[in-house]
Amino acid sequence: MKFNLITIFPEIFNSYLQEGMLKRAIDKKIFSCNPVNLRNFTADKHKTVDDTPYGGGAGMLLKIEPLYHALKNLKAKPGLKTKKIILLSAAGKKWNQKMAQDYSKLKEITFICGRYEGVDARIKEFIDEEISVGDYILTGGELPALTIIDSIARLLPGVLGNNESAIEESHSLEGVLEYPQFTKPETFKAGKKILKVPEVLLSGNHKKIKEWRRREMKKI
Repeated sequence: MKFNLITIFPEIFNSYLQEGMLKRAIDKKIFSCNPVNLRNFTADKHKTVDDTPYGGGAGMLLKIEPLYHALKNLKAKPGLKTKKIILLSAAGKKWNQKMAQDYSKLKEITFICGRYEGVDARIKEFIDEEISVGDYILTGGELPALTIIDSIARLLPGVLGNNESAIEESHSLEGVLEYPQFTKPETFKAGKKILKVPEVLLSGNHKKIKEWRRREMKKI
């Protein structure tokens, strides 16, 4: 799978993608990330990517021309079965685990990372979906893009150390959160508090453990 990231800050992605299991997955060529500098698709010497909104108002908007030319350079077109173009926006559809599972079956995803007050609305003619990662505002679309990439990448075969890790976890079943989990030590003391691992998990009785876990899974 390939992720294209249209942004005015391509270096933002380096740190997160060069650590942990995502780096290992990139090194193993399970997926790749291609940050695309939007300023490379401007026509003026100042490499201007933004301008004031028509009708007045605070802030600046990313211009339609460089965004369109960046998509054209990537040969990214809406409406394809194995490729998608996402505009990251607070007004978009809220991202969830079901969407991550669906998108993990694609071959290529192109993200448009907005900045400032947003993006010229005409870009919607050239995308497949407008997506939000929550009911709050961020300074740009780079963090949402990384969030979505992480949620998709971990579902790709070979990314997680144990593929079963993605099966019994929160949101693997819609509306269900994972059961509580514990590790050593069996007894933990914090001042006067003594916190113990539930006895059933120490019993070795796999049937009872499975029943306990099923009861402890939370529905949302």
